[in-house]
Amino acid sequence: MRTPRLAGLGIATMATAALALTGCGDTGSGSTAAPGASAPASTGSSASAADPAAVEALTKGTSQLGTTSFKITATSGPGFKLTGQVDPAQGVGTADLAANGTNASLTVKTLLAGQDLYVQIPGITKASTWTHIDVARLPEGANIGLRPGQLDPVNTSKLLSSATDVQSTGGNSYAGTLDLTKAVGLAGVSQVTIDESGAQAQKVPFTAGLDDQGRLAELTIQIPAVNGQAAQPLNVLYTDYGVPVTVTKPAASEVTEAPDSVYSSLGG
Repeated sequence: MRTPRLAGLGIATMATAALALTGCGDTGSGSTAAPGASAPASTGSSASAADPAAVEALTKGTSQLGTTSFKITATSGPGFKLTGQVDPAQGVGTADLAANGTNASLTVKTLLAGQDLYVQIPGITKASTWTHIDVARLPEGANIGLRPGQLDPVNTSKLLSSATDVQSTGGNSYAGTLDLTKAVGLAGVSQVTIDESGAQAQKVPFTAGLDDQGRLAELTIQIPAVNGQAAQPLNVLYTDYGVPVTVTKPAASEVTEAPDSVYSSLGG
């Protein structure tokens, strides 16, 4: 069985790569929207300039993702779901990525405790044990759920820094477009996605919603279809702000070091 190269893949495309480990994939055309997600933003040529007040609201809404604990739930179509609980202030978190195809399913688990990153990957990690990742060997842009200094698996703050045409759509809802060429390696954005998308990669619609305290609550990105796969919007929910997150390092007897094949599959 060949190990696919996962360099630069974000969470929306990790499902396809993960299923490739088992030799199958899901090319269904269905999609599942996040609860309460708004309609996609228009990408017509008449899009107006960004509203400074809307930009400021979104910037403030994402600021706590770097300082306050939260829960994240990300979905892309019926075959991909990522859930995580993180505390950026403490540098700890856990994430589970579940990918389901026609003939197989796969779950990759990630545990971060300070500078120590552990994963459970079927076919690599033995049952009831963890594989320790040398963070220094992770290539730039490799997104495996969590890593030191990046505890939001979607890395929304950096992703939204590429936003253009941001407007308020009423209440705590906003819409605009993202320039994915400025966000390689973030949130389901690979160089393959950008290359295959052409000019439309510079005008990808997104919608976002804030909760009643002005914090980011939901984000939907209309990632373009590539490589013959049906387009699957990336839907992200942020909840449980401020809820304590407890992470315990696995015992030394339950840990093995990652083999070279893991790093090579990530482009290292």
